[in-house]
Amino acid sequence: MEKILTDEMIDKMDKYFRAANYLSACQLYLLDNPLLKRKLLASDIKNTIVGHWGTVPGQNFIYLHLNRIIKEHDLNMIYISGPGHGGNAIVSNTYLEGTYSEVYPNISEDELGLKRLFKQFSFPGGISSHVAPEVPGSINEGGELGYSLSHAFGAVLDNPDLIAVCVVGDGEAETGPLATSWKGNKFLNPKSDGVVLPILHLNGYKIANPTVMARTSNEELESFFIGNGYKPYFVEGDNSHKLHEYMASTLELVLEDIKKIKNGEQLTNIKWPMIILKTPKGWTGPKEVSGKIIENTFRAHQVPIVIDKNNEESINLLETWLRSYKPEELFDEFGKLKKELKELAPVGTRRMGSNPNANGGLLLKDLRFPNFRDYCLEFNEPGCIEAQDMMELGKYVRDVIKLNKDNKNFRVFGPDEALSNRLNCIFEEEKRSWNCNTLEIDEFLSPNGRIIDSYLSEHFCEGLLEGYLLTGRHGFMHSYEAFIRIVDSMTSQHAKWLKIVNNLSWRKDISSLNYVLASHVWQQDHNGYTHQDPGFLNHLVTKKSDIVRMYLPPDTNCLLSCFDHCIKTKNYINVIVASKHPRPQWLTKEEAIIHCTKGVGIWQFASNDYGQDPDIVLACCGDTPTLETIAASEILRDFYPTIKVRVVNVVDLMRLESNQTHPHGLTDDEYNEIFTTNKPIIFNFHGYPSLIHQLTYKRKNKGLHVHGYKEEGTITTPFDMRVQNEIDRYHIVMDALRYLPKLGNTRASLYEYCQNKLIEHKEYIREYGTDLDEIKNWKFKKIDDIEII
Repeated sequence: MEKILTDEMIDKMDKYFRAANYLSACQLYLLDNPLLKRKLLASDIKNTIVGHWGTVPGQNFIYLHLNRIIKEHDLNMIYISGPGHGGNAIVSNTYLEGTYSEVYPNISEDELGLKRLFKQFSFPGGISSHVAPEVPGSINEGGELGYSLSHAFGAVLDNPDLIAVCVVGDGEAETGPLATSWKGNKFLNPKSDGVVLPILHLNGYKIANPTVMARTSNEELESFFIGNGYKPYFVEGDNSHKLHEYMASTLELVLEDIKKIKNGEQLTNIKWPMIILKTPKGWTGPKEVSGKIIENTFRAHQVPIVIDKNNEESINLLETWLRSYKPEELFDEFGKLKKELKELAPVGTRRMGSNPNANGGLLLKDLRFPNFRDYCLEFNEPGCIEAQDMMELGKYVRDVIKLNKDNKNFRVFGPDEALSNRLNCIFEEEKRSWNCNTLEIDEFLSPNGRIIDSYLSEHFCEGLLEGYLLTGRHGFMHSYEAFIRIVDSMTSQHAKWLKIVNNLSWRKDISSLNYVLASHVWQQDHNGYTHQDPGFLNHLVTKKSDIVRMYLPPDTNCLLSCFDHCIKTKNYINVIVASKHPRPQWLTKEEAIIHCTKGVGIWQFASNDYGQDPDIVLACCGDTPTLETIAASEILRDFYPTIKVRVVNVVDLMRLESNQTHPHGLTDDEYNEIFTTNKPIIFNFHGYPSLIHQLTYKRKNKGLHVHGYKEEGTITTPFDMRVQNEIDRYHIVMDALRYLPKLGNTRASLYEYCQNKLIEHKEYIREYGTDLDEIKNWKFKKIDDIEII
């Protein structure tokens, strides 16, 4: 292959490389004297030096070469920094290309701007040391490693002209989420999707240890990536002048491969190009400090020179290092990058820091929606029919897919669970994304499919969805409730991203991160204890209140209303916990809309306080606790028709919190109107009881007694799961009797009745393996129909 770069271009590129390295190093250390126009003094150096150096020079090298091919080939490209702890690299490059100063005019392209650029890095009131939302061009929060490659694949779905270059650190490559993401190429359609170009950056070390891939032979690495569906190219060395040509020629080969794939007819089993770049850890930095080797060792990972302001030798060592980049050759007397170097960067939105795909709200187009009311169930009396809530939701989602098919800006994500979670109807309109071989026995698989349902990795599905949202599209993830916990940390990082971007006016709103959790804790009669964990709600409630919303709809019509609301919101994390099994249907379409709008309400059809002061409040949240609470209310009213029972249902969990701490919270007056100030409250909750106490501990009424999941139950019947955790009707009644002293000794007969029923239940399931008929076939009776016992 003929030489790509002239000697003049190599010289210019190497100067640009030096400029990026200089800015990156100065960000670690300097408060003043940004161009070293005088001798470096202790007062010019930060008191606390925090940040990372090891990955930075390699990323500067990559960014420079991507700039070249963007200009040369007019590419639409974004940069995703996997080893995101080297945030100073991306800040440096977006500053050099001009984007940073456009977004932050105070950080101007002159000597004063350089001083401010350096001071703000890892400094109180400034910016973090990793790639964060404040960095233009970023869609990947670099504080936690492992999510970059899945974000990249999500970014290019339905984005055929976009190339997402994802730099994967060799330490990051050891994380579970990253390891599973290599297979993301199996879900790309070369015609309708864009391209992910992974660059595995092997610089040899993590914080204190070598990396596994860096100690793996090239032959083994090549076999590994060929087996993962890639065509790997190796670029390695430490001489920047020689490496510039090596990298440039390799990128040209990569672009040729991409062009052939995009223009070809093959849709499956494609070998996508990738690059394995080997450069020294802390390349171009100090070789040795205090007798210890720094460059190309783990010691280069963070701060390569520890500064002791009382030790002039350490200051001199830093100055020698910084001057080795020859800043006087790179910047003019006013501190601006020299014109001939500035010309190496792309312009306008071709700059990776200015690409609108990395600020997805700029590209966000509202979805088209059917009227969810058309999908609501019609019935006359509460509890008179049964339905599968998730199955009905699937009909609505199917038509959302259909209405937005032309725009290709809506997808459903989930790990092999769409049918299990009863979203069956979506496959009437769309197939699963699948770019591997198919057999006649397979269902709903197609290279042109757009439903992500064919990869059993919650990490990967979550990362794809986040990348899809961050680049200006819409979607939701469905999962088994217990296994959404796998992505706890990813959700936390997205919450942190949203918290920061809410304070950045230049970051435009993106579609909310929506979860629908089915196959929940109370529906595990065939899976058992391993599939029981409602703790995602506890995890989410700790996040900022202006971000998190949680809904537990008790029936189909409420689920439709909640989902329709959530899918239209922006900059939130919404969680819906829903039933997939046949359940009684309680609220009509009109009632469900009112109830979900309020978020909490008194269910008059199950209450007999008739607006008067109740003797007891039976509250519930979640489809299964709601069923059992209504049954418990009926038992109480059967035995004691003079007892005034109020049934309260909560669909918006955050309504329980005070309006002083959450935007959805009830005021104290509103809370007291519903729950009273002094009557006992038996609260039957879907999840861990402690969460309800956490949300309500500031409320005036301290007579709150919560039932919920207690980590009990394995392979057993549905009702026995409730019994073992004491959310069943009989335990609710027995608990209520404790707080109704006005009944006196008459309570004994009902208490004994409940105990006998629990014994009968236990004996029956042990004998027949199924619940009692009176439990399975229980039907709600209107208050007028109740027979007094």
